[in-house]
Amino acid sequence: MREIKENGMHKDKIIIAIDGYSSSGKSTMARSLAAEIGYRYIDSGAMYRAVTLYAIRHNLITPDGSVDKLSLNNSLNDIKIDFKVTDGKQLTVLNGEIVEGEIRRMEVSNLVSIIAAIPEVRHDLVAKQQELGKEKGIVMDGRDIGTTVFPDAEMKIFVDASPETRATRRYKELSDKGIATTYEEVLANVVKRDHLDRTREESPLRCADDAIKIDNSNMTPVEQNNLLLDLFNKLTGSSDSNN
Repeated sequence: MREIKENGMHKDKIIIAIDGYSSSGKSTMARSLAAEIGYRYIDSGAMYRAVTLYAIRHNLITPDGSVDKLSLNNSLNDIKIDFKVTDGKQLTVLNGEIVEGEIRRMEVSNLVSIIAAIPEVRHDLVAKQQELGKEKGIVMDGRDIGTTVFPDAEMKIFVDASPETRATRRYKELSDKGIATTYEEVLANVVKRDHLDRTREESPLRCADDAIKIDNSNMTPVEQNNLLLDLFNKLTGSSDSNN
């Protein structure tokens, strides 16, 4: 497919699905690619984190991790999630409040896979994600974007890296933000989430049959960003159209 650019935007827009394990760098890759090609970036994981934060705030999760599923499911219509871009950064908005910092805390990280495994929550957010992609021209990352949300996405990527590599990245990210935690706690969270994401009954994490798998354990951010851009250009014919 050959694309024609209009004001820096590809005229024939596509959907790009980037799936992968937690802290694999898929969000960073998706955000960078979207900015490079003029597409909208959607962080589906932030949507599940926002629902988790809502559940925490409304005492719908007990200390042992049990969820009042009935009350949460009945509240889904009251949970409004949006994104706001400020100074080039995308911020998650929950019911009109910017919650980007709160949804990244370990309290949410430790519970988000439990919330994400609830069928009604997934059905609700998948519908919202599909609505966001109706006009195409988006890069969306998550766990089931290429398998469930957009199975017909024109470009699918699956990102992997060792648990230790991912935990190191996540620990540095949290430390840079001033969020107190330990490497051991982050690694345990990564391993736990991997298991929950792979084994849940509803839309488990898996690599789509037609996805390109990337192990970025030893790749620099520049290398992985260039790789995605090259793949996009080859798929759309953009590199040819620029010659």
